[in-house]
Amino acid sequence: MSNAASVPFFSSSLSSDDSAAGSTLAGYGWTAELAELFAPYGEAGLLPARIVRVDRGQCDAVIADPETGEPRTVRFDTRPVGDADMINCPCTGDWAAVDLHAQPMAAVTALLPRSTAIIRKVAGKRSDGQVLAANVDTVLIAASLAADPDLGRIERFLALAWESGAEPLVVLTKADLVDDADFIRADVEAVAPGVTVLTVSAETGEGIDVLRACTPGTTAVIGQSGVGKSTLTNALAGAEVMTVQEARAVDQKGRHTTTTRELIPLPGGGVLIDTPGLREVGLYGGEGVDLAFADIADLAEECRFHDCGHHTEPGCAVQAALADGTLPQRRMDSYLKLQRENDWIASRTDARVAKARLQKWKAITKSMRAAGGPVKR
Repeated sequence: MSNAASVPFFSSSLSSDDSAAGSTLAGYGWTAELAELFAPYGEAGLLPARIVRVDRGQCDAVIADPETGEPRTVRFDTRPVGDADMINCPCTGDWAAVDLHAQPMAAVTALLPRSTAIIRKVAGKRSDGQVLAANVDTVLIAASLAADPDLGRIERFLALAWESGAEPLVVLTKADLVDDADFIRADVEAVAPGVTVLTVSAETGEGIDVLRACTPGTTAVIGQSGVGKSTLTNALAGAEVMTVQEARAVDQKGRHTTTTRELIPLPGGGVLIDTPGLREVGLYGGEGVDLAFADIADLAEECRFHDCGHHTEPGCAVQAALADGTLPQRRMDSYLKLQRENDWIASRTDARVAKARLQKWKAITKSMRAAGGPVKR
């Protein structure tokens, strides 16, 4: 399942100097590759912009001011003219072609293809996807050391991050509140093969410089409420750019201080996307689970049979690792649970595609019959 998407679904008209805009937007991640993708829109008279915030059918995007060349934030209309699902709607981090002269207000005309996208299943029983952030280089998974980290939840976040196409990074916050941060980090590293795990404290500054060096380009911060995402954002930005509230002392859970996804430029270069706390982290299919559980995938390669189900088959390396304790049963259970979610999403997606195809055929049939013509399938 590809997370990239090209979404031209609005009308346009404007003229711009793309080279000047590119120089101004370089601090927001503009590259020569993006300039090449944008060229047809520039010829049509549109301006490049990066969406920094989306809220109720409108978005804020940063552009290079056509007169001064300086970065300027403008509010745009993002309501689609035609059909557009949640995944293909503009989101924070998107690069867009915009029309400053559209009426009744400036409008997003098209989105450039996304290099990466963090997509989760929407809350509840629906199987639709929701894009949390686009064109992200690093997904920073924040977990607090003020309470014992939920390893299963971290595994879930890792699967979400790997599926996005970006590089995961686990950051254990509030290191100043515990004496055994290194031991906890070792436990987390065991469930995050191939992923850097850092311990930091925004209060004391511990690990912030290392974290800053690990987050060039565009970084999206995800995690539960109360883990210190906004505090971390302020520490990296070097200013109070996000409102911070204390977590509840009884369980270290927080309220939704951040209510929307917002892109913030960092003083040393790069940008950060702070996101609201995630209560539900439903997966949206793909290979993220296999990448998050690479250790189990490696074990499966050693099984006697290539189609081993890892149950009672002879020569099963996964069962052998469970038996000798090399692979914890908790981790295997987590892996199987996420795989079941992926299978469910895949089945619902196939059913949704089939339903859409049937509805389209019915509409064509109805139209042809109304016109008195033959109906051919």
